[in-house]
Amino acid sequence: MAESSFLLDPSTSPTPAAAQHPCDASGAARGIMRLFARNDIWCTTEMPLRGGRRADMMGIDAKGHVIIVEIKVSRADLTGDAKWTDYLDHCDKFYWGIGTHLDRGILEGEAFLPERCGLIVADGYDAEIIRPAARHPLAPARRKVEVERLARTAMRRATVACDPDCAPWGGEK
Repeated sequence: MAESSFLLDPSTSPTPAAAQHPCDASGAARGIMRLFARNDIWCTTEMPLRGGRRADMMGIDAKGHVIIVEIKVSRADLTGDAKWTDYLDHCDKFYWGIGTHLDRGILEGEAFLPERCGLIVADGYDAEIIRPAARHPLAPARRKVEVERLARTAMRRATVACDPDCAPWGGEK
């Protein structure tokens, strides 16, 4: 499915009920994962990256593009994050994922690179892309490293989910 087919109508705003019951990060992740699954994008959460960083969500779309989503559910966390630009070297597309209760206007500011970074609004049940992420292709060697790391992490997690006794033999790096 084309990305533009699941964009949110810009006139849509959070309902008062949604604003009164803010979404937490795990709820936002669940909503984004549902959106991605419907659109053949498969991801994992808390993905370790080189350099000691950890992406909130990282995945691959049907065309092989590597996608990172940085989830923010509080204004303080959003404005206080100085490390997020490190993630840009690990993906073709970068999205901010925010709860429905947050004012998304701040993400239009130049410091948040709106010309490069997409925006997803999510709750615990679903999500919608407000602004598509611009594609900045990874170098082929970097893409290979990122896709292999993502695949190995996903397979390790699936194995441990089936057999928790395997956990001591393979840690997250």
